[in-house]
Amino acid sequence: QVQLVESGGGLVQAGGSLRLSCAASGSIFSINPMGWYRQAPGKQRELVAAITSGGLTNYADSVKGRFSISRDNAKNTVYLQMNSLKPEDTAVYYCQMRTGWGPIHDYWGQGTQVTVSS
Repeated sequence: QVQLVESGGGLVQAGGSLRLSCAASGSIFSINPMGWYRQAPGKQRELVAAITSGGLTNYADSVKGRFSISRDNAKNTVYLQMNSLKPEDTAVYYCQMRTGWGPIHDYWGQGTQVTVSS
């Protein structure tokens, strides 16, 4: 059974920082591509950052230079470091695990709220 548990969300002032964590279980974590998505009220869920099993990363244009995704395979955990936060970053952030082999399937965490005040 795959389970993803996010933590680290909260309320922060514009310009501040937060670090989100996602602890994974039920999978051979090191082979799984991982990602962070976010969804603001009334908007579609969008990809924020992704990291491959080999550590290569991709970011949405809106967060490039401000957010960093990383993974610690020994801890089965993926992180999202968010710096220079803006009110536009306010959303529920979701951790995503993609299957590392076979048919593509995504697993999702429960989400954690990030609110950036101005």
